[in-house]
Amino acid sequence: MTKIAIGLHGGCGTLDRSLQSERDWAESREHIANALRAGWAILKTGGRAVDAVQATVVVLENSPHFNAGFGAALNENGEHELDASIMDGSTLEAGAVTAVRRIRNPVVAARAVMDSGKAVLLTGAPADDFAEKSGLEMVEPTYFTTKRRVDALANLKARAALGTIAKASEAEKHGTVGAVARDSHGHLAAATSTGGFNNKPVGRVGDSPIIGAGTYADDSTCAVSCTGQGEIFIRRVVGHDLAARIRYGGQKLEDAAKTLVHETLSSHGIGAGLVAIGPEGDAIAPYNTLGMYRGWITTEGDIVVATHHELNAMGNINDPGKVT
Repeated sequence: MTKIAIGLHGGCGTLDRSLQSERDWAESREHIANALRAGWAILKTGGRAVDAVQATVVVLENSPHFNAGFGAALNENGEHELDASIMDGSTLEAGAVTAVRRIRNPVVAARAVMDSGKAVLLTGAPADDFAEKSGLEMVEPTYFTTKRRVDALANLKARAALGTIAKASEAEKHGTVGAVARDSHGHLAAATSTGGFNNKPVGRVGDSPIIGAGTYADDSTCAVSCTGQGEIFIRRVVGHDLAARIRYGGQKLEDAAKTLVHETLSSHGIGAGLVAIGPEGDAIAPYNTLGMYRGWITTEGDIVVATHHELNAMGNINDPGKVT
């Protein structure tokens, strides 16, 4: 039996530590841990990797600390347009939605698209309609709005008016969540969800819902979910590039991922990160920014979460008395 493992990211645009209270940082870490536990609970009982990454991302979509679902970014018109995708590494089946406005958990809609077998990608109002007809939970668009995102939009508009938009931090601009997992049968899966970036053009779609760019999974190589400036990730086809470096280039997962993040993507002058897992071993999460919300549960059951460079060990999930 293959050992199970899971990892996630909550976006490479982490705030400077001084810009948020320690209580908020602690809550962010706890939500990351809760998301990991949701996925692990499925893996531990022999469940599928694709179910685990969906469950993990749902928890992150429900948290106001991340740019996906509740608390998602606002476009230039002050509206939400949400994107998500999911991929099953055992079959290469995939599903995605873009520019949706009323689906409480876009990753669940992406899964429904995949399971329907009728399409890989649905967009806009028809995607919302598909989700509603599929019996998914729908909400008013205002459900997703938080004061943090309203303030961020106002700040970016002010920067744009002053011509200082280039000085905006990654945290002000971007954010994504994603998860990868390997189940007891050796299968891999990945899922990604995002609100895009603050003050984005209406109708803009980044890499998160694009299979092969922001999300990719193939049992023989890796499962990966990406975060950063989506336009570059699309142009570099980053998700599939990682798999190709392993399959055709003979690189190890960790070496290939680090080269992608610290050399290939850094050469574009962008903040970038990813979480990935291979057929064996634990999840990895390289990034080139101030920090990246991230976490994983190792094959030994150890829970680790982080927001900046230091790691926070939270115990072992197989020994609940020691888990913080």
